[in-house]
Amino acid sequence: MRPELSSYKHLASGKVRDIYDVDENTLLMVVSDRISAYDHSLDPAIPDKGRVLTATSKFFFDVIDFPNHLAGPLDDERIPEEVLGRAMVIKKLDMLPFECVARGYLTGSGLKEYKESGTVCGIELPEGLTEASRLPEPIFTPATKAEQGEHDENVSFDAVVAKLGKERAEELRAATLRIYSEAARIAGEKGIILADTKFEFGLDENGTLILADEVLTPDSSRYWPADTYEEGKVQPSFDKQYVRNWLTSPESGWDQASDTKPPRLPDDVVEATRARYVEAYERLSGNSF
Repeated sequence: MRPELSSYKHLASGKVRDIYDVDENTLLMVVSDRISAYDHSLDPAIPDKGRVLTATSKFFFDVIDFPNHLAGPLDDERIPEEVLGRAMVIKKLDMLPFECVARGYLTGSGLKEYKESGTVCGIELPEGLTEASRLPEPIFTPATKAEQGEHDENVSFDAVVAKLGKERAEELRAATLRIYSEAARIAGEKGIILADTKFEFGLDENGTLILADEVLTPDSSRYWPADTYEEGKVQPSFDKQYVRNWLTSPESGWDQASDTKPPRLPDDVVEATRARYVEAYERLSGNSF
């Protein structure tokens, strides 16, 4: 007999995830179908998104050689029936206060900073790079974790050292780049470019570094089709970029600079977004959703 979700104490809600207390050692992480963009939660939700993100994380936790926070299978008897397939029982950890971002290609906030200063998070890069340029080697570009509704802020490696000490900061950087490189190889074999991704880490009771939260999902990563890759232009991607593009198009009528809530997503945008998430999972894992 599986427990009711209401039998667990609700601890926290994020834009997409809800955390519940299971016992003194474990938590229940439930992934909703909610979708957010530009720091707004959007309506309606994307059908099956929670299941796709959970399955994607589970696939990579299994194939990446690094300690992770899983404390049971996806059909663990501690998972309530109502959230089965989109929830994980996870270990309680002392979470570290940085988003650990690895970039193999230049785009997004990294490209913006590069255009202004020739650097990303204080790392000097060669001249002449442009949208979607492949970097000479992957770089570690940490960010502070923002409160809900606020923006994460890119910081330098020195800021991580100042907060966590040199040894732990170097461990974080090495782990981030190692996991990124392993995942990029796996994705590359499936015809997909892993442009960048962000990880979160925590410490267990022994002080061991543990990979936590979601991992290598289309929500936390930029995945591009390798067969259409072309430096110098914005790439099509297997993530919520489709939603962002619609929100900033004249069709939506929404002004990003305003304080107003974005409009409801049209059915065709919802369906196309779901299809992108499912395709990403199926191509990466080789499994049928």
